[in-house]
Amino acid sequence: MRKISKSEIVKAVKELYTKATVILPQDVSEALKKAYMQEKGIAKEILWQIIENQEIALEDNIPLCQDTGIPVIFIEWGVEVVYEEGEPLDAIYEGVKSATKEGYLRASVVNDPIFERKNTTDNTPCIVHFELKKGDKVKITVAPKGAGSENMSALKMLRPADGLQGVLNFVLDTVKKANGNPCPPIVVGVGVGGNFEIAALLAKKALLRKVGEPNKNPKYAELERKLLEEINSLGIGPMGVGGGVTALAVHIEYYPCHIASLPVAVNIQCHSARHAEVEL
Repeated sequence: MRKISKSEIVKAVKELYTKATVILPQDVSEALKKAYMQEKGIAKEILWQIIENQEIALEDNIPLCQDTGIPVIFIEWGVEVVYEEGEPLDAIYEGVKSATKEGYLRASVVNDPIFERKNTTDNTPCIVHFELKKGDKVKITVAPKGAGSENMSALKMLRPADGLQGVLNFVLDTVKKANGNPCPPIVVGVGVGGNFEIAALLAKKALLRKVGEPNKNPKYAELERKLLEEINSLGIGPMGVGGGVTALAVHIEYYPCHIASLPVAVNIQCHSARHAEVEL
């Protein structure tokens, strides 16, 4: 058994949230540069501005985007880890609050979704997913999610008879409707199976995979390739100005489901595919 302190969690969450808003993961950066080499005209110019923005953010230590998002935090907690300082969630929130204040991040969370909508001023409560794992480690992943891309996401409970074509049609229709709103080139996370909530969670987790890393299942890897090809043939292009690179990647995660269901979720991520992780 191993003990972990509140201060360790607070420090990790604070640093990860701040880092994720400023530094784009290397795989995303490389994918954007590859897209730049493929495009031409105004689409190429837009991609250069996106790349330049990334470099300025890194050099000046400022956020990549004014929307520093609602933090989506994944915790993989080893069953041999002991925490004796109250609720781990309190430590996570404290880390988010500290990052928001000291990193001058935009406060984007409101307390009530319909009636009051009063800003909580510190980006809490945020979204936290806990998962128990073997061992004595705690892995924390922070993925700030802006509203522009999140608002273009969708979920649909297909019928099993809709099959593969139904999945293809739903993903493509979702991207078509999104058009330039989610600030392409996008990363498309797709969750298939489970049930209503698991499909959405799978789609979110799919965005954490390295850009372009195929699914380990060859059938799903081929489906990812086919969807990416179809999406990039839509002509939406960078920031919706037209072009051949609408998406940098399509990532699919799947899970067993009920015999009468075929849930599918599409979680769209903008070109600032931000996330950072650490293992304690």
